[in-house]
Amino acid sequence: MSKRHHWKLKQRELILGERTLIVAVLNVTPDSFSDGGLYADPDRAFARAIELEEQGADILDIGAESTRPGSQRIAEAEELRRLVPVLKRLRGKLTIPISVDTYKSAVAEKALEHGAEIINDPTGLLLDVTLSKTVAKHDAGLIINHMRGTPETWAKLPPLKNLMRSIAIDLEAAVHRSRQAGVQKHQLVLDPGLGFGKRREQNAEIIARLGELRAFDLPLMVGPSRKLFLRKEDAESTEFATAAAVTAAILNGAQLVRVHDVKVMKNAVEVADAIRQSAESEDEPTPVQTRWQRGQ
Repeated sequence: MSKRHHWKLKQRELILGERTLIVAVLNVTPDSFSDGGLYADPDRAFARAIELEEQGADILDIGAESTRPGSQRIAEAEELRRLVPVLKRLRGKLTIPISVDTYKSAVAEKALEHGAEIINDPTGLLLDVTLSKTVAKHDAGLIINHMRGTPETWAKLPPLKNLMRSIAIDLEAAVHRSRQAGVQKHQLVLDPGLGFGKRREQNAEIIARLGELRAFDLPLMVGPSRKLFLRKEDAESTEFATAAAVTAAILNGAQLVRVHDVKVMKNAVEVADAIRQSAESEDEPTPVQTRWQRGQ
């Protein structure tokens, strides 16, 4: 049976496990691999955010610094210049919570002051050790994403040995750091970090073995959307590949999926949820005997 989790944010509680929640990506960057430059203008970003909620998003995840392979880090001031005008426009306009994708505690502080309720740290709490304290101070949600190396070094990294064990060890250390800083267990969600320093073929293995992370007894988010390991010859084919990965992630235990195209992926999520719920409703299904097995 899928475990139910109560993800407690400052002013609301999200129930995870009854159905898969859709986390919609909104990049307000000039250089993200999928939609860089499309929503850098605050007016366009505002319109897109409203559209994503109308299409069925449960959470809006805004990113103002790209973490695509080979991308360069940007200064705190530049990240805030891109992010704050969008948060100001959106304040009070959405019914769904806003997550901000950042590893900088000062950016997280400003984001939470401007109405964000969740911080999604792509670095696994490695680049700014004070981020957890900021989250704890604001009673915010925290998504801990596993990352190996940095975007600048990913292309040079060899395959990760003992894949799931290595991811689990790193996530366990990050959870420990967050708890020491005052973050409560009910504030946490884990993401194994598809891409983020893993070799192409290892991403499929992460999805297949996602159930091994249930030992954390924490909600799991997976973000396969348009990742390089799914990239096909055209955008439509890539969306089909993403839908397959989203479905597999849900069937293997993800309670949240992070996607770009909510309208398309909502269909895949609903089918995957129906299959998962049907499987859970069967306690011990009786094997069906064929006439050949009966000796007829």
